[in-house]
Amino acid sequence: LAKANSGQDVDIETIDGIMLINQVMADMNDVIEQSGKIIRADITPDTFFIKGDGRKLYRALQNLIDNALKYSMDGTRIYIRSRVENDRLKLVIKNIAAYEMDFSGKDIVERFVRGDESRTTEGNGLGLSIAKSFIEVSGGAMNVDIDGDVFQVTVEF
Repeated sequence: LAKANSGQDVDIETIDGIMLINQVMADMNDVIEQSGKIIRADITPDTFFIKGDGRKLYRALQNLIDNALKYSMDGTRIYIRSRVENDRLKLVIKNIAAYEMDFSGKDIVERFVRGDESRTTEGNGLGLSIAKSFIEVSGGAMNVDIDGDVFQVTVEF
């Protein structure tokens, strides 16, 4: 996390953000199928170039989708949508949480904060914090919004 925040080991290049999103989703296909969760993806346009560290952004997006799979309520859908608005690529990942969220979007991206305090499985609460750092060090922005049981992550480049 310290390295990510300091900008060390960052390789900024021009990458196709849409291809990156599609690649992460394709690589996670087995995990998605095994989860039993339904993903509704609407990824447009066909291409949009951004500047960023492709490896770090890949890991950040993978983490965001993995979190949606792990913590969404059974029988609900996960929505993944991308659009270009005001010359910026905007990616939204939205799901209904499997537990009551008694924290804010700002709080959950802080270090060592877990959404489900009773959770005893793997993890140390750094996932969203590191994802946010990787996105920001690559020139993007990440925001988490919570509305009742709806958990939404928005990433922009």
